[in-house]
Amino acid sequence: MNTFEIALDNPGALFYYLNMFKQESARGKSPETRASILRHAIGRFREKGFDSTTMRDIGEAAGVAIGGAYYYFPSKEAIVQAYYQEVQSAHGSRVAAALAERKLDLEERLGIAFHTKFDILAHDRKLLGALFRYSGDPDHPLSVFGPGSGPIRRASMNVFAAAVGDERLPKDIRELLPAALWAAHMGILLYFIYDQSPDQARTRKLIDGVTRLVVRLLGIAKMAILKPLRGSLISLLRETELLPGDEREPSSVE
Repeated sequence: MNTFEIALDNPGALFYYLNMFKQESARGKSPETRASILRHAIGRFREKGFDSTTMRDIGEAAGVAIGGAYYYFPSKEAIVQAYYQEVQSAHGSRVAAALAERKLDLEERLGIAFHTKFDILAHDRKLLGALFRYSGDPDHPLSVFGPGSGPIRRASMNVFAAAVGDERLPKDIRELLPAALWAAHMGILLYFIYDQSPDQARTRKLIDGVTRLVVRLLGIAKMAILKPLRGSLISLLRETELLPGDEREPSSVE
């Protein structure tokens, strides 16, 4: 039941919510209150599960009325979208900082991009498992493959593009690689959710193996003799809209 359904059942509650919204609108939304609601909501999702947690639970945990929780986030799905954004922001910042520390080879840079993401998600396997089921519904706002997650998906690909950096690669491979790395990291994420090894050690081993394999395959794929095949692959991905548009124009070699 949302705020408005509660209000319709109780005229007194309707007056309370309208008055509260008026006061909140006059003050403007508080970033601190929003951050507190988000933090407590994720805590409740981790503790009780996404489905079992209500907006009332979240409001009580954050010390705000249920109407206040709805004022900042219209739904639990909106909270999860904000969580996705925070994870992506943290991923981008940590990778940028690590890449700036010293000169690294491609395998090291890719390893940082992959490992850092799983460092951030280390305590959220249960929550991610609950959310991942929405990926089968392309219209659901929490689907990692749906239009609602498009901006976060593109931001994630940009992190992998930053890890590729100024590596000397043909233009077509450079165009394809961020999307391919993003897809690989989604596959590893699914493995991570099911990984019961201590501290998900098998996932970390998989990441190291994947990064080594990617670097070796790139050495073969960038051969001039394979250029027609690469072109056919990219054309196919564009025609089927599996390759996102890219406004960047990175330096490249043919």
